[in-house]
This record gives sequence, C-alpha cells and structure tokens, in this order.
Amino acid sequence: MAEEMQKLERLKAAREVLRCSLEKSKELAFRVDESGARLERMSQRLALLETTMNAISTKWKLYKIKGPLHQAFGLSASIVDMFEVICGLEIAISADLSSSGLFAYLNNVKYTEDALRFLNGNCKLVIPWLEDAQQILESNKSIADHWYLKNVKKCLVALEELQAMEERFKLRGGALGSALDKLESEFARLLLDNRSHPPLPLPLPQPVLEKVQAIVERLGANDHLENCISVYVEVRSSNVRETLQALDLDYLEISLTELDSLQSLEDCIDQWGRHLEFAVKYVLEVEHRLCFEVFRKVGSDTTWMDCFAKIAVQSGIQNFFKFGNSVARSKKEAIKLLKLLDIFAALNKLRSDFNTLFKGESCAEIKNQTRDLIKKVVDGACEIFWELSLQVEVQIPSNPPRDCGVPRLVTFVTDFCNQLLENEHWQTLLQVAEIHQGWNHKLFDENLLSGEIHNIVISLERNLETWAGEYKDTPSSCLFMINTNWYLCKATRGTKLADIMGQEWLRGHEEYLEYYEAVYLKESWGRLPALLCNEEMAFDPQAATRALTEFTAAFDSMCQRQSNVVLCDKGLRWRTCDLVLRAVVPPYKSYLESYVSSIEHKTGCRIDVKYTPESLQIMVSSLFQPKFGKLGNTKCTELINKVNNVIANPFSSTPAAA
Repeated sequence: MAEEMQKLERLKAAREVLRCSLEKSKELAFRVDESGARLERMSQRLALLETTMNAISTKWKLYKIKGPLHQAFGLSASIVDMFEVICGLEIAISADLSSSGLFAYLNNVKYTEDALRFLNGNCKLVIPWLEDAQQILESNKSIADHWYLKNVKKCLVALEELQAMEERFKLRGGALGSALDKLESEFARLLLDNRSHPPLPLPLPQPVLEKVQAIVERLGANDHLENCISVYVEVRSSNVRETLQALDLDYLEISLTELDSLQSLEDCIDQWGRHLEFAVKYVLEVEHRLCFEVFRKVGSDTTWMDCFAKIAVQSGIQNFFKFGNSVARSKKEAIKLLKLLDIFAALNKLRSDFNTLFKGESCAEIKNQTRDLIKKVVDGACEIFWELSLQVEVQIPSNPPRDCGVPRLVTFVTDFCNQLLENEHWQTLLQVAEIHQGWNHKLFDENLLSGEIHNIVISLERNLETWAGEYKDTPSSCLFMINTNWYLCKATRGTKLADIMGQEWLRGHEEYLEYYEAVYLKESWGRLPALLCNEEMAFDPQAATRALTEFTAAFDSMCQRQSNVVLCDKGLRWRTCDLVLRAVVPPYKSYLESYVSSIEHKTGCRIDVKYTPESLQIMVSSLFQPKFGKLGNTKCTELINKVNNVIANPFSSTPAAA
C-alpha cells in the first residue's frame, strides 16, 4: 500500500511539472507574437538610426568635429548588425527545446546572452557621444541644425530602447526568461526520469549528468538557481527517503516509554548501527558526491554543500539521532551499557565519514545533533559502568531460589562481564572512559576499569554468602553453593574475566565446590548407610527388618525433600548423583545380599523390599533435573547406564569444566 502511494505521489509530481511546462509554453507563444510586432517597430527605428547617423556624419564634417564621434558611427553599424543577430536568436530560443536538441539550445541561449551584453555595452558607449553631439547642436540655432538635432534625439531614443532590450529579455515572459523557464522544466524532467530505485540510490548516468551540469551552469549564469536547487533537493531527498524506508525503519519512531525494556529492543539497536552505516556510506555519500558534481561550478563556494545539507535533513537522517537519544535517556539498566557501547562504536566507525560529509556551516545542525548524541552516550555509559557494583549490592535483600538453583543475578553478572570484556566491547569501553576522563580533565588509567570489574564480582560473591544463609537446612544451603560455585567456575574458566580475577580465585571456587559437596553429602545422604549398620541385625531378624524400613523411609524422605532441587548443568548432575550413589547404593546392596535372604529363610516370611539396587539408582538419577524431567524419564538413560555397575566400578568425578 505504501509503495502504491509513493508511485501515486511521483505521478502527481510529474503531472505538475508537465502542467507548468504547458502553461509556460502557452505564455511563451503569446510573448513571441508580441515580440514579432516589437521587432518590426525596432527594425524601422534602426533603419531610421542608420540613415540619420549617415546624415549626422555629414554634419560632423561641416562642424569639423573629430575624435570619438567617428567611433560612434562605426559602433552604430555594429549595433544594427547585432540587433539582427539577436532577432534570429530570439526565434531560436522561443522554439521548442527538443527541436534542436538540448546542447544546441543551450548554445543558442548562451549566444543570446553574449549578444545582449554586446548590444548593451555598445549602446552604453554610443549614447554619451550622441548626448555630447546633442549639446553641440543645441548651441547652434540655425534651421539646418534644428533638423539634425531632431534626428539625433530620435537616435538616442532608439539606442536607449536597444539598451533596455537585455533587461526585457530576462524578465519573466521575455525571450531569455522563457528559455530559462524551459531549461528549469527540462532539469526537473531529467531528475524525475532518472530517479534511483530502492534499495540502493545510484548517481545519475554520465550522459544525464552532463546535461544536468550544462543546464545548471546556464541557469547559474542567469541567477536562476533558486528554483533549480529546490527541485533538485525535493527529487533527490525523496529518493533517499524511499531508499531508507525500504529498510523498514519503523523502530526509529519508538517512543521513550516503549524503551523501558531494552532487552526487547536489542535487535533494533543492532539494526540501527547497520542501517546508519548504510545510510551514511551508501546513500548520503552518493548524494554528497552528486551535489558537488552538479553544482560545483555555480553559485557561491557553499552552494553545493547547502544543497546537500538540505537533502540530508529531508532524508530523515535525524531520525537515527532521535532513536539514539531515546536509548540514551531510557531507564538505566546494566544491559543498556552494552547497547550504548554499540551505539558509540557505530558512530565512531563512521567518524571520518561524518567529518567528510557534514563539514561547514551548512551541516551545523547535523553536526550538533551528532555531538549531542555522542555526549549522552559517553556520559550514560560511564555512569552505568561505575554504578554496577552498587547495583549488585542492592540485590542482597532478594530471596535465593527455592530450587537451590543459580540466581538470575549470578548468570546475568557473569554473562554480562564476559560480554563486556569481549574485545569489541572492552576496547569501546576503554575509548568511552578515556573520552569521559578527558572531558573532566582527569588522567585515564585502564587498570581502574579492570578493578571495577573485580569489585563487581566480589559484590556478587558477598550476595551469595548472604543468600546461602537464608535456607532453613544445611543441605539446601550446600546445594545452592554447589550450584553457584560450579557455575562460576564453568562460566569464567578460559575467559578474560578469569584473567582479571586470577587463577587463585578460580581455584578457590573449585575448593569451595568440593567443600560444600562434602558437607552436603554428610548432612543428607551420608546419614542413610548408618541405618543399615546396626550390630543387632546379625542376631535379630526384626532389627534387620526394622533397619530396612527406616532406610527406605529416610530415602523416600530425602528424595521428596530434594525433588524440587535443580542443578544447573548435566555434568554437575552426574557428579552429584555419583557422590550420592557411591554413598548409598553399595551399603544398600551389601545389606540386601547379607540379610534379606537370611531373614526370609529364618522367619519363613517374605520381606517386602521396596527398592532393588537398580531402582534405587533410577530414583537417585532422576533427581536434580530441570522441571520438565520426570521420574524414569528417558533424559536419565545415559546416567542410569553409567551407574549400573556402581559397586564394581566406582565413578570418577566429573570436573567442573565439563
């Protein structure tokens, strides 16, 4: 629908140009008729001028007047000849432009300008001489002198009328003025017929460019650039707008209130950088070069740059700055820092292009908007960065996850720091921080930024210690710390974040992991085997049966309490289940082999054994799964296969980096 509307607008514009051309043609025909009558009158006066000048020449001889007056007679003859040339040229430039071809028509227009200047200049020379002669004749009162004086005055009137011819030609409706109007119409037609089409604007074809340049040069020589520039700006800026609209830039119109969630606009911000680069490097650069080629020989030194500045403004380039400002003014979030760095990187990448395209006073508005956006981005990025550790600390009052999982803050901070320390983001942050320090007349030190990253992680660790104490039982607290320490080790090993924190920090978390695993096992599953180690069981079948009942109840209770626990990684789940199975299954299997058959033989009663060693393995292996995991789910198949031979082949621990 939008494309159809654009086509309709183009047709309307073309129709308007043709309508204006038709009206000008009608007006021109009327003027030509008037010019014919005027030329006839001028021809008669010139014949009189020639006859009279010959007669006056004789009178000069009678008065023996010499000097410059003799030159006046020769120039008068030249004036008569030039008038005849102008009459022919007027007919030529009054004809249809296509009848002789554009360049021939332009030559005729130029010849007309030159002829009119020659005529005007010679009239300016002859008229003062004849005025001197008039004064001489007026000082003699003879009848003969009266006749000569009368004719001299007629000559002066004719010359003054000829002198005014140049101005009449240039007036609207005059032959030269009408010719310039036709050239303006042809200029508009050439631009409309050679409009570029999305997705990439192209410069004018060389033959068309040469025609446009020739028309502009002719119009510029006659102070007719204003309409020409207006048409050019309208056509080319419309072309740029259509090209950019083809990129689907609706996101640039998003209001500040809609930017409350920056995460939902990450794709838009990424597109913003690519689209801005396309607009500057592949659209406006073409228009910049074309403006220079078309208008560099006419007007003032800034004419072509003024023209380009208008195209840039009307193209909608300022909408990119508006969007960037909306992001910079939006709610402060950590994720916004990365987006501000992306915006700065995009602007910095185009810095040389901006300096080339938008230089001079003509583009002052765009330059000011660019500087303002850069300042907002730099200030905003630095403000967010230096507040990150504080933002982590204020999350301490939050409750830890009920499933003992890794808090969202932990995953966010580690992922965020890793992203921030990526080469592109980190180098951009260093640039931004250095600029900001320079604005505040402070020395820049890269170590300050690394130190702040260190502070952020330390703040996060303090949060973890506080949250671990919020759990009501030790096993849950340990599972929480197991989860978080595992995640920190895995998410940071081999990254620049680990380099900043140091290898000692990383080893410390590996040791914490092992410590909390030991405490967890001791305070939970590690208590179950003791239920199967009662010395009375060897002599008392009831004690042996009671031990099995207590073990089964304790096992069920433990599974129930930890059924909602989620461990963050498959490797960690294998590792934890390995610890539990090695602690529980071997004693259980040994119990069954040692007592159940013996008790059944002695008592003659069959003992109800709820779990076999294999089903015990299945139960344990089904724990710690994400919420979609179910008991007996095929997700556990790999782990179950690994633990089938738990007694004969003890597990090897899965490393934290798994």
